[in-house]
Amino acid sequence: MTSKLDQLRTMTTVVADTGDVAAVRQHKPVDCTTNPTIVLKALQSPDFVEIIAREIRDGRNEGATEGQRIRSVASRLAIAVGAALAAEVPGRVSTEVDADLSFDVQGSVASARRIIKAYEARGVERDRILIKLASTWEGIEAARVLQHDGIDCNMTLIFSLAQAIACADAGAFLISPFVGRILDWHTVHEGRRFAPAEDPGVLSVRQIYEYYKANGIGTIVMGASFRNIGEIEELAGCDRLTISPALLDQLARDNDLLQRRLSPSSAPKLARIEMDERRFRWEMNESAMATEKLAEGIRQFGQDLRALRTMVRDQLYETA
Repeated sequence: MTSKLDQLRTMTTVVADTGDVAAVRQHKPVDCTTNPTIVLKALQSPDFVEIIAREIRDGRNEGATEGQRIRSVASRLAIAVGAALAAEVPGRVSTEVDADLSFDVQGSVASARRIIKAYEARGVERDRILIKLASTWEGIEAARVLQHDGIDCNMTLIFSLAQAIACADAGAFLISPFVGRILDWHTVHEGRRFAPAEDPGVLSVRQIYEYYKANGIGTIVMGASFRNIGEIEELAGCDRLTISPALLDQLARDNDLLQRRLSPSSAPKLARIEMDERRFRWEMNESAMATEKLAEGIRQFGQDLRALRTMVRDQLYETA
């Protein structure tokens, strides 16, 4: 019997949730996803010492103010990580718009266009990049504009069907429902543990997947933020799954049979739901979990973005 990882590859596109180049070379995923947390961690690796020095040197004079220079170099570093990953995978790399633009439609659109232009300057074409946007109403509206312009988007921090429907209506290329963070919330608030088959995060992704397939929606569903391989096993057959190196290792060492759990042909008939801004905001308000985890996720990415900028500031002036 082949490993569960190899079995999973036959039914789901496997994506690496990491900036670790060595792990990507080992597991050979199709795509890679990054976020400010992953970028910050990647830049602590010896693999990026020379890259950091180069980007700080080349970006030192970009921008008229100190703040602009710091933001510019931080963006260069995130794109440098993405470009290094793009050299290792045949598919796409996701790069996130700054978290502090999560409620700014025009700011997000402008940032995304700069990211694509910066990648193209490094020889990485736009069809190799996914722009990650937080799935606020504003983030979704930014995706609508970008998708119209031919820039594909990965809508992150998905915690509800309402978000998933709004993203599909905007024509988003891909969504990332966060399985583990949904589980975390329910574990705390219900005071109990969940078996993989009843895991609230698993059930959320299954609901979204079935709604999309029942209604012929082409937006890709990519489960993310896994806490254990049981969650991954319960979503075998999902369009894509983005998995950390530690869980990829576990799947590679396990040779038991992996059963397919999700399939377009088995999706039940589900009526299409009309989603406008009023309904979106009401549905989010009605879900304490979705509201809290979306806000928490943006705050966490914001903290890591500030940490990255602080690192840049310190190194800019250390090497001045």
